[in-house]
Amino acid sequence: MGVEVVRYNFRLRAGSNAERAPLDEWHRCRFLWNEAVHLQKTGARPTSGKLSKQLTETRRRSAWLRGGSQVAQQQTLRTYARALDSSFAVKGRNRPKFKSRKATSPTLEYTRRSFRIQEGRLRLPKGVTIPVVWSRKLPSEPSSVRITRDSVGDWYASFVVTRSTEPPAPAPPGSAIGVDWGVTHTATTTDERFDLPHRGHRKRCAAELAKAQRTMARRRRPKGSRPSSGYRRARKRASQVQKKAARRNQHEARMWARGVVAHHALIAVEDFRPQFLARSTMARKAADAAIGAAKRELVEQGTRAGRKVVLVRPAYTSMTCSRCFARAKQRLELGERTFRCSACDYSACRDRNAARVILAVAERGHTGVDDVRQADHLLGGSVAVRAGNLLPSGRRGVNTEG
Repeated sequence: MGVEVVRYNFRLRAGSNAERAPLDEWHRCRFLWNEAVHLQKTGARPTSGKLSKQLTETRRRSAWLRGGSQVAQQQTLRTYARALDSSFAVKGRNRPKFKSRKATSPTLEYTRRSFRIQEGRLRLPKGVTIPVVWSRKLPSEPSSVRITRDSVGDWYASFVVTRSTEPPAPAPPGSAIGVDWGVTHTATTTDERFDLPHRGHRKRCAAELAKAQRTMARRRRPKGSRPSSGYRRARKRASQVQKKAARRNQHEARMWARGVVAHHALIAVEDFRPQFLARSTMARKAADAAIGAAKRELVEQGTRAGRKVVLVRPAYTSMTCSRCFARAKQRLELGERTFRCSACDYSACRDRNAARVILAVAERGHTGVDDVRQADHLLGGSVAVRAGNLLPSGRRGVNTEG
């Protein structure tokens, strides 16, 4: 039995007074963040120590900053310093940018010595008290808390706690499954009992969302004018509809991933990147399927449970026969839902065949179809097929063992 550090999220019931204090604190922290970004852009190298020293001097001169919590302001500058260091160390990570007042959601962090939990309420510095909706008990005393607000306007508290972990339940020996992502079915597996159907939650909410958006269009004021209360209500209603559909997708993906992880020791997942679908005619349906969220949930739960999770490159999985590994000469159009092999006369559902190919690739310890085809040729397999070109480096698969 071990110990792990996790986050427990709870809803906050912030009234008008309790909501105004975190917003004021967020404006102070946002001001400090933007000042740190300005220092970096002017050529200075702001480190955590330098920023902390400058904050002390600035608070001495500014009564506005002294009216807020020094802990939250220090945590903001520490977060900026870590983000700046990561931008130099991690390839592809950009430098920290200015935080806009309208486009950035409030986020505050407090360490252990700056908050307390008394009588079911969260007590923050400067006498701020917010009731918490305790949906479950905390396993230990929290070491820090993060206060956030979503696009709908709801406030949440995320506590960092430690809890004891039990060894995961062993999966049936030799059990394995392959997962192919799609739009008709969000996930098609080698075992049809574990398929994830496309529910279309956003499509069912489309009429309600369109009504709220039409109300927003009617009540929109000219640019530069303050939005009316009716416009803000319509905007909040539109956000609530979208959030409702997203939560349904997240819940279904979580329950589906839990069932897949509980019954399989090896999980072969297509390393599908759904970004390109946003530029196609299937953008709306692909967003409704939430493939990225389902994939992330499956990989995280499989890794945490100690399962072997293998990400397989998606190239040629729909064109390769799962029985003889012969590749079709032409690409299959999206309207062709049945795969037919010209070499061995094998036919099956297009997505089911791709899932079996993905599983075969993972079981042989490779990350792509070309690797398996080449191995079959070298080992004198039943069907000798010339290996095709390898994928560019940008689309290589990754093997992850939990």
